[in-house]
Amino acid sequence: MKIENTGKAYVPTPVQDARAPAARGKTEAQSGSDSVQLSPLATLMKKAESAISSSPEIDQKRVDEIRQAIAEGRFKIDSSRIADGLINSVRDMLESRG
Repeated sequence: MKIENTGKAYVPTPVQDARAPAARGKTEAQSGSDSVQLSPLATLMKKAESAISSSPEIDQKRVDEIRQAIAEGRFKIDSSRIADGLINSVRDMLESRG
């Protein structure tokens, strides 16, 4: 299938306001009856967001402990434990998707 240029430029048309003529002139402050209700999930997400934002992003004490262990040669990397953790997190994500 070949697409040809017809030479006509696409010019979008303005969208018409479908509200009644009397409602068009009102501003948000004038209407005053608008309200918003959040779903229980949105409320729960807001609480979780608040809890996350109030907790520190980095556990500096733990970082210092690991840094010290590396400096002293005590820090051991267990690659099988890391792999198991990655596999488990992928399983959790797949299960949560349904």
